[in-house]
Amino acid sequence: MPGPTRPLTGAEYLESIRDDREIYFHGKRVDDVTRHPAFRNPARMIARLYDALHDPQHRDVLTTATDAGGPGGYTHRFFTTPHSAEDLVADQRAIAAWSRLTYGWMGRSPDYKASLLGTLGANAEFYNPFAANARRWYRESQEKVLYWNHAIVNPPVDRHRPPDQVGDVFVHVERETDSGVVVSGAKVVATGSALTHYNFVAHTGLPIKDRKFAIVATVPMDAAGLKLLCRQSYSAAAEATGSPFDYPLSSRMDENDAILVLDKVLIPWENVFIYGDAAKVGMFSGHSGFFERAMFHGCTRLAVKLEFLAGLLAKALDITGAGDFHGVQARLGEVLAWRNLFWGLSDAAARNPVAWRGDAVLPNPDYIMAYRWFSQVGYARVKEIVLQDVASGLIYLPSSAEDFHNADIRPHLDTYLRGSHGVDAVERVKVMKLLWDAVGTEFGGRHELYELNYSGNHENTRIELLRGQIGDGKLDGYRDFVDRCLAEYDLDGWRAPDLARVQDPAF
Repeated sequence: MPGPTRPLTGAEYLESIRDDREIYFHGKRVDDVTRHPAFRNPARMIARLYDALHDPQHRDVLTTATDAGGPGGYTHRFFTTPHSAEDLVADQRAIAAWSRLTYGWMGRSPDYKASLLGTLGANAEFYNPFAANARRWYRESQEKVLYWNHAIVNPPVDRHRPPDQVGDVFVHVERETDSGVVVSGAKVVATGSALTHYNFVAHTGLPIKDRKFAIVATVPMDAAGLKLLCRQSYSAAAEATGSPFDYPLSSRMDENDAILVLDKVLIPWENVFIYGDAAKVGMFSGHSGFFERAMFHGCTRLAVKLEFLAGLLAKALDITGAGDFHGVQARLGEVLAWRNLFWGLSDAAARNPVAWRGDAVLPNPDYIMAYRWFSQVGYARVKEIVLQDVASGLIYLPSSAEDFHNADIRPHLDTYLRGSHGVDAVERVKVMKLLWDAVGTEFGGRHELYELNYSGNHENTRIELLRGQIGDGKLDGYRDFVDRCLAEYDLDGWRAPDLARVQDPAF
């Protein structure tokens, strides 16, 4: 009899992604993502997360008993179905604890796709006639804490044409076989997928009519015909042009974004969730539970990231001596207010859950929808404050750590690059290079783009909030609220019986 299940360790995770996956970078196929300079240190940061699941220091916060499969196993909390506000608060703490191990800079950690995987047990019937697949993946993913990502956005190609007429680009089923469906097409952007076990493929945001496009499934990263065409690597560039001292984030946190290509990939029937049902594909975002949980995860992660940025900005202002200026203090307070806002939204979503399937609950969508919009405004504002108040301190820096090893210029660096309050030159440069990597390098620019578009385009985040509150009747309730006020008076004065009229003798 096999023993209780447990998550992968860091070493086991690294070994599990040494396979035949087709990853292309700079015109060449990557032999081993765990050794290639574009991926090896990001992979080790993910391994750090897996090791934390076995560390007594973190295990009580991060893990809970599995609720599928045999007894005695444990898993990351977010991979299980929550049934109460207390469960969601525990999920929130686990998400935050893992995020702190990467300082908030890796948004596509394995618990991100638990946003979907943690729903598959309670919501299995939605996927009929593939409900058994949903239940199996719910069990298997939590037993090992499998690392999934997704690719659900169609490439920005031929947008003037209906999706059914872009069959040479959009993911579609070419043919059915006894073993499964053969699928081709591309998706944008498979963030972090080079380091995952599986990629979840679906269509969102476009009306699907032709059943060949109605496919929602998962594909192992080493499936024959699956290819990732990667963008430039900030990790590889950092290694080639500097050191961890110069690029402390770029060199280990780059979740490489890639074009996912399916070239006649056979997807076995047991990996299919929806096929041939165009209406159900269109319902996926609103009925899977994935959206609410993914935004809950994103809100919590962003709150952690802003804690890091607030602390880093505070240190930089101490070093430059600008921290005593009234306006600078006000703007640092604004950064803290953004941090508090996102923690408040995450708390509200967890502590005010909505009933879902059976006795399962979801994070409250009202607060999640607010996070989507505020994140697009807040992150850009925080970056603006950093650039405004640290200013030239971000570029008044030597070219690399190697400059400190040159005896001819070291005395000048020690004299002219020291900071305020007794901070020496090495410490000042170390802090400023970390801050520049966060907001000024290509890595930093990509993160601003990521936070701006992570939860959807800037218009849809507001339109969908509106439609959601129209759909659940809240906006009508707000109108009724106003009508109550309007009903208390008219052209002749007060209609409310408890208010004194002008002609009333008592007045």
